[in-house]
Amino acid sequence: MAFASKWSKPNEPGMGEKLQSVVKPTGPLKPRIEHAQRKLQMQIMKLDSIAQKLREKDQLLFKRIVQSIQQHDTQYSAVLSNELAQIRKLSKMVNQAKLALEQIQLRLSTITELGDVVVTLSPAMAVVKNVRSGLASMMPEVDNEMGEISELLGGILMDAGQVGGYNINFEYANEEATKILEEAASVVESKMKEKFPDLPSMSEDSKIMG
Repeated sequence: MAFASKWSKPNEPGMGEKLQSVVKPTGPLKPRIEHAQRKLQMQIMKLDSIAQKLREKDQLLFKRIVQSIQQHDTQYSAVLSNELAQIRKLSKMVNQAKLALEQIQLRLSTITELGDVVVTLSPAMAVVKNVRSGLASMMPEVDNEMGEISELLGGILMDAGQVGGYNINFEYANEEATKILEEAASVVESKMKEKFPDLPSMSEDSKIMG
């Protein structure tokens, strides 16, 4: 089967292919990859919106904590500090997921041949699975959408592997996925240190007040 026709438009199927399509419907790879990219973009935009709301909540909580410390209300400041810690933890996860998905989307846009599909999608699926498991408990709505993307990428990967006779190297896929996620975590860590100020302590505030 010529790669170009499988990539952009369906071939006229032979009897064997007709039988196979009854068992598992397949289609040209390029539009399916583009569809996956659009779905990824929607998730990136959604995560960006969530990250913005978390930033706003962070700023509001930080101001309240400073006020409660200035008023020597240690109990209230402790409650708010715990809430802020959870907000920052979630913010870190959301931003890491967003960066990782951006990397996957970028990689999908560079696919030009069948071999690239297998090499690119294997770690992409591992990243999507990791992001999904990380956010599922806190954001159930993201879980379903990420599940759809995972199924879409999985279908493309299986078809590409069958058509080209490629074997999926899961060890390589996991290594690449780990690199993508670690790089995203490193970038988010440094950005959060720049953007989010450390909480003032009661002793520091007393010195300032004094």
